[in-house]
Amino acid sequence: MKKSLAYLIAAGLAATTALSTAQAETLRWARAGDSLTLDPHAQNEGPTHTLAHQMYEPLLHRDMAGQIVPALATSWEATDNPNIWEFKLREGVKFHNGEDFTADDVVFSLNRAMRPTSAMKELLSSVEEVRKVDDLTVHIVTAGPNPLMPNNLTNLFIMDEGWTMENGCAEPQDIANGGDNPCVRSTNGTGAYVLESRAQDQKTVLKANPNYWGIGEFPLEVTEIVYTPIQESATRVSAFLSGEVDLIQDVPVQDLGRVSETDGLVVSTAPQNRTIFFGLNVGDADLTTDNVEGKNPFADVRVREAMNIAINRDAIQKVVMRGQSSPTGVIMPPFVNGWTEALDQYPAYDIDKAKSLMAEAGYGDGFEVTLNCPNDRYINDEAICQAAVGMLGQIGIKVALDAKPKAQHFPLIKNKETDFYMLGWGVPTFDSEYVFNFLVHTTTDELGSWNGTRYSNPNLDQLIVSLASETDLDRRNQTIAQIWDTVQSEILYLPIHHQVLNWGMTDKIDFAVQPEDQPHIKYLKYKM
Repeated sequence: MKKSLAYLIAAGLAATTALSTAQAETLRWARAGDSLTLDPHAQNEGPTHTLAHQMYEPLLHRDMAGQIVPALATSWEATDNPNIWEFKLREGVKFHNGEDFTADDVVFSLNRAMRPTSAMKELLSSVEEVRKVDDLTVHIVTAGPNPLMPNNLTNLFIMDEGWTMENGCAEPQDIANGGDNPCVRSTNGTGAYVLESRAQDQKTVLKANPNYWGIGEFPLEVTEIVYTPIQESATRVSAFLSGEVDLIQDVPVQDLGRVSETDGLVVSTAPQNRTIFFGLNVGDADLTTDNVEGKNPFADVRVREAMNIAINRDAIQKVVMRGQSSPTGVIMPPFVNGWTEALDQYPAYDIDKAKSLMAEAGYGDGFEVTLNCPNDRYINDEAICQAAVGMLGQIGIKVALDAKPKAQHFPLIKNKETDFYMLGWGVPTFDSEYVFNFLVHTTTDELGSWNGTRYSNPNLDQLIVSLASETDLDRRNQTIAQIWDTVQSEILYLPIHHQVLNWGMTDKIDFAVQPEDQPHIKYLKYKM
């Protein structure tokens, strides 16, 4: 929508005044791992989304308290037709290159996010059409009513259609198969910060967007962001203690006391919307990395149960995590609809029973297998895997640990090239359907993209799909409980714990810990 010259001049003067009166600050921010790509639809991964949120924006987003708030959409509602959601778009928004944001960009971006190479397509699996009504109105048409559609949009970023096409990025990067496109290294969003420079796994520099629509609405006290991934815990803490960085998202648990006792530094702690677990290839007839010919030990639920009770979650919490975790028996955190205290209960550690189950299954002498683990993604990820190796060794399972950076680890799961693996799962929709769509449903072009278990249950698939259109919340919750009963009884995954977040920052910073581990820097304030 075109604006008058007078309007543009006035808006420019207001923006200049706001920026000149704000405190000009460079935020030096570090965490263990980098964003995997700048293509906003190519990877459904926390640190990747976190960096993207500084430059791109979704229609709705979760603020620092985890509440859904307007972003590029100012209002949303289900229409008289229960299969159609209407979104009213923010007026006067511009992309970083100066182009106007309109409904065309929303239609293009959501369709792009549904393409086969997108890692975000499960979130839109119920969508039949994204329709432009006018420049500032979009309808999302679903196959049946979808009461949770707004929850699914908080990490679905909007791209400039013209810029994206001109740069040859019509298809999202096929990250699992080593695909590439120019949008992996360049951006053009509507967000509060503009990409200045990027060196993958080294440093990314962002500058404040002088034309941001949110000037006057958000603090925007940070005018430059220097984002540095530092994988080694000791190096990351050293940089923080020496004053080289101002904010670190992942203070190692062994260093919490040292950091919190250092003058000028603070540690802020909160439960995270994320659960850590191991996945098992239960579906293939034979495993690739074991020494059992012609059979799959993980296909026997007795072996899975033995492994589940051979893992001493209390010891992992006490020794590996230094108390900074919440052991669990289910692969969803307490934030999520469908969670119950009963599901959260984890099985008692019982080596004798585990050995008996192994013998019953015909594996009294054990077997060998490889465990794939990331070493730069989750809190103490490799150390947790090392602990599990020792615990499973007590029941005769000789585990070879293969720990890699997440950029090499995640494709193993996506491409189903691992038999036994660690994964952590956050739930941005705060609903069990998200877990089921990605981790339980049979792998198809639309669903099950992170289901490395190869598990397939057509009856369960039908129940999972029904959740997207069930408007009777009591009936929907009954279906969720029914699905969890099956998932738990099948022991598809070995849950370990819910993560606890520990953000370290200088005492000059006023910044709440966000439950999804997503620091939206536009909210950050400095203390007077």
